[in-house]
Amino acid sequence: MSLPGFLTLHAGPHPRQDCPVRFTLPEPLPAGEWELIASDVDRPLPLQRLGGNEIAFVEPNILADQHRRYYIRPQSKNSECSVRIEEGRHALSVTVNGLLLTRYIYGDVPARPYFFPLLLPPAIGLTRVYPMQENIPGETQDHPHHRSLWIAFGDVNGVDNWSEEAGHGFTLHQSLNQVESGEVFGRFATTSLWTDADRSPLLTQDLEVTVWALNCTTRLIDFTIWLTATHGNVTFGDTKEGGILAARVASALDVPRGGRIENSYGGIDEAETWGKAAHWCDYSGQIEGLSAGLAIMDHPLSFRYPTHWHVRDYGLMTANPFGYGAYTQGRKNGRHFLPSGETLSFHYRLALHAGNVAEGRIHERYLDFVSPPEVEIGSSGAGP
Repeated sequence: MSLPGFLTLHAGPHPRQDCPVRFTLPEPLPAGEWELIASDVDRPLPLQRLGGNEIAFVEPNILADQHRRYYIRPQSKNSECSVRIEEGRHALSVTVNGLLLTRYIYGDVPARPYFFPLLLPPAIGLTRVYPMQENIPGETQDHPHHRSLWIAFGDVNGVDNWSEEAGHGFTLHQSLNQVESGEVFGRFATTSLWTDADRSPLLTQDLEVTVWALNCTTRLIDFTIWLTATHGNVTFGDTKEGGILAARVASALDVPRGGRIENSYGGIDEAETWGKAAHWCDYSGQIEGLSAGLAIMDHPLSFRYPTHWHVRDYGLMTANPFGYGAYTQGRKNGRHFLPSGETLSFHYRLALHAGNVAEGRIHERYLDFVSPPEVEIGSSGAGP
């Protein structure tokens, strides 16, 4: 088996900085660890297999309309960057470059799994601590079902799998299907059941989470969520009470405390973003003396892209593609019928960032997600 002599990265019309890149080789990489080297990059870049012939790396910095030739060689030394995912009791811990990013907590939960905390380096919590801990100075204590970052919806065959009120539904963890750490990314995959209050199954959720190892303070997490009608037909009702991916930001970021909501069309705060369709939505402000925020980005492969947003000045931000009735004052209906055996898929990227939208380069990060740089595979060539 012969390796391609080189590959050429084409930035396209936008600059790329700390940008995840995925590409496919004509044949799988041979066993062993491999890296990329280029004459104008000061360190080798590790490669990591995604599966089959698909490979990933992180491009550190390339200008718009530029090209860079990389050569593949056996890895010479370990990277300074890495993602580590470790199994614990009913939870997974995710660290990036040695610092805790989040935990995915799936056991001993009141209603459904959730991610907590979500930390920007060195340890700035960007989501609310309540209700996991109570009586935190300065925190609000409303909506106890808003658990940091979670997946839920409020009308599935009439079942409320959003709140924790009497009669609510559940998301029950079934299996941990994959856990992988690495120098380019870490990822895990799970299967869960959405059920009614009596724990009778409604549908199956498959979740894949990929965390990228960036050599900067920004944290990028990709979510792919499949909802499959494995137990008969499913109807998603038209309600604003839900978010296929939902976040409750730290109270310091709430708009009344100086925070700011902004979407991809330039809408600001709840009045201009709630119920609107947008490619991404961001929540930022001052926390622990620093400017920081988090953005959720939708992908063209998602059902009903670009999603509508159930986003509130008091700290809630959710991607909700079903709540058209509330969003349009009844002029549209977002109800969706999913026949038995069929699947809806959703693809999101979460960015935890320093600064505001502009300083966090959220628009550029979105373009990296939906229109990444192209890779051209060469057939021969000597190293630099």
